[in-house]
Amino acid sequence: MTVSVPRQTDSPGEQPQPGEDRRHKIRRRALTLLIIVLLIGVPAGYLVISANQSRNSGKDKEEKYSATGLSEGWPSRVQRRIYQVPIPVPSYKVAYYETNNWRTSRLYVQFETTDENLDPFLKSMGVHRDGLKKDDITINARDQKITGWDFTGSGPWYGLVHKQKDPAPTKDVVVNLSDPEHPFVYVVSRTTP
Repeated sequence: MTVSVPRQTDSPGEQPQPGEDRRHKIRRRALTLLIIVLLIGVPAGYLVISANQSRNSGKDKEEKYSATGLSEGWPSRVQRRIYQVPIPVPSYKVAYYETNNWRTSRLYVQFETTDENLDPFLKSMGVHRDGLKKDDITINARDQKITGWDFTGSGPWYGLVHKQKDPAPTKDVVVNLSDPEHPFVYVVSRTTP
């Protein structure tokens, strides 16, 4: 059994509302459609743009960290600080490569500098030029293979090892003085966490 509710009559002083005209109805629907598009479309567009930026960022990082061998350019300031490799300015032909594993992290750096900058560079690492030993190739064969360095060319070659207590990095340095005005420096800085 259904109960029906009696229809109420209009109030005696109230005028009946006229029906909505066609122009007003189209305007109301257009406004509703615009609001729906803005509420759904703007966030959806933002998500698409954000996803593309995130994906591109991941590709850039993947490319950077999948590189093998030396990359042309300067290591970041953070890398130079962590590995304590203060590359002097001006320096040329700068290249680097970083490896990390559970036991040891290494930063490989090469650069050409001026004779005036070699002493301050060595001093900033805590060593002096007189610590360089002639024909002492301190960078081992494994590290040479990773970077592609070949220390058999024209020299003279000088090397030193600057050992420090962990976690401070130990540095193997080789300097090529075939052009005494523009020494070429090779550094392997390794740290054990």
